[in-house]
Amino acid sequence: MTMVLMASMLLGRKIGLRQRSLMLESVSADRLSDTLTLLRYILRGTAAIEGIGAVLLALRFVPELGLLRGLWYAVFHSVSAFCNAGFDLMGFREPYSSLTYYVRDPLVNLTVCALVLLGGLGFLVWRDVWAKGPRFRRYSLHAKIMLTATAALTAGGTLLFWLAERGNLLAGMSPAGQALAALFQAVSPRTAGFNTVDLASLTSGGGLLTIVLMFIGAGPGSTGGGVKVTTVVVCLLTLAAYIRGRREVGTFNRRLDEGQIHRAAAGVTLYMVLALSGGFLILATQPFPLQDALFEVFSAMSTVGLSTGITRDLSPLNRAVLIVMMYCGRVGSLTMMMALAERLPPRVKDPVEHITIG
Repeated sequence: MTMVLMASMLLGRKIGLRQRSLMLESVSADRLSDTLTLLRYILRGTAAIEGIGAVLLALRFVPELGLLRGLWYAVFHSVSAFCNAGFDLMGFREPYSSLTYYVRDPLVNLTVCALVLLGGLGFLVWRDVWAKGPRFRRYSLHAKIMLTATAALTAGGTLLFWLAERGNLLAGMSPAGQALAALFQAVSPRTAGFNTVDLASLTSGGGLLTIVLMFIGAGPGSTGGGVKVTTVVVCLLTLAAYIRGRREVGTFNRRLDEGQIHRAAAGVTLYMVLALSGGFLILATQPFPLQDALFEVFSAMSTVGLSTGITRDLSPLNRAVLIVMMYCGRVGSLTMMMALAERLPPRVKDPVEHITIG
């Protein structure tokens, strides 16, 4: 939608109310009047960040691959990382190798991680940080939740991946190398799709952690997929409020709207039903290990692109299942949630009756 509006602007065509509304929904913005301003901000910010990333990656790729090829690889991987696409051109070294050749390279690892995180924060968070500087207290609630949760997921994911794989994939690496590899695998599953270690050799703990990170995904209005960070945070805050016996759900001295709580719960439920249904279909028709099948399904549902290596062995039916999962994860579930949110409440309500839960 952003590209369609950009083309309209370049051609001098008038952008109507419907197009602005679609743009607003696609980036999870809240004010219709800011649509064109936000569009210009997105385009300029994207070009600047991807340009800086390309320059940094060129410092490594140009000496290795030559000027033209090195520049092309730098630009391609910068755009792919920022857009959380996960496509790479490293198959010339070894098929399906991704960025494993650079597992100990700080420049490539940190640059790609930064691009992935910036792309996954969402455009509204950028605007908040740019407009208000380092004054965290003045940020919107959305920006506070996204920045805090992203930091927690990155730090926690790095530590947990190191604990799970320190005697397996990370064995034999220096402490700095282990830290880089663990950091990369904590960031990339949140819909980026790159890997610097062999995912087919993950332990059960490392595989489960990667599935959870793929399920969570990136932020609303970002280039990433998944069920979204804020959705998971809202569900956790609701659980915490219930445990403490509070009726209202909130954080950072702000109360959350009840409709948002219902939407988060419905989104998580819908996502899990679709993902587990897809996993069951694969397991029922082909004898894959449970972890590998769920890994593929959650990767497809969150539009991540990571694989343990079984994708090429899937039957045509199960490849179709993954295609449907990818479509539902990126388009279908969001569309269904919008349709449900726009329905008017019934004028006549059914009587309330209590049931036993738990």
